[in-house]
Amino acid sequence: MATPNYNYEKRQRELAKKKKKEEKLKEREERKTASDGELAQADQKPQGNNPPIL
Repeated sequence: MATPNYNYEKRQRELAKKKKKEEKLKEREERKTASDGELAQADQKPQGNNPPIL
């Protein structure tokens, strides 16, 4: 019977952790930019509910 390659298994776990961490960071950045974009759009909207004067 072959012996287990612990170094390979450890490397695979490290790569999986790194990938998961990068995905979380990417999601956080997307949420941050999305919330910043919403704030910028809210600033551009006119205050009040008055219809435009024609």
